[in-house]
Amino acid sequence: MLRAGGVTKNVTVPVSAGLLSDTEGYFGALTAYRRGDVGPIIEAMSDAAFAAIANGRSLEADITRIAAGWDRAVRARRDSSVHRLMDLLLRQPVVTIKLIARELGISEPAADGSVTKLVDAGILTQATAGRRNRHWQADEVLAALDGFAGRARRKRSGS
Repeated sequence: MLRAGGVTKNVTVPVSAGLLSDTEGYFGALTAYRRGDVGPIIEAMSDAAFAAIANGRSLEADITRIAAGWDRAVRARRDSSVHRLMDLLLRQPVVTIKLIARELGISEPAADGSVTKLVDAGILTQATAGRRNRHWQADEVLAALDGFAGRARRKRSGS
């Protein structure tokens, strides 16, 4: 999402989440480092980096699977605002009509029409009540992000 938003050219691997998933082991590695033993901290950092990479790959696979399912579910021209909205939802899973219109460079009525098509396809659900200031969300993408966060916090066995 950071790369898609132009914030970074490379993906940031959340190594800190891996370290914090086993705080006892991390603090033990820091204590060993302070005593002059660098092995445990190098191992902890390596394990955290590899866990973060694996978690990132799982998220990428989830997002790719979601996008493929959406492509099968929606019949529209590839260059249509509906497909452009689906691409937007992969990096911005909660949207408003104003945000869609601004991001896609389309009118608000066109944005509303695209939202309606994706609601009908089961891709979007309305997240707020009422008719004003409505928000829609792509539940599948939010679930994938929740899974990513959950895996990042999971305590490794044997620690």
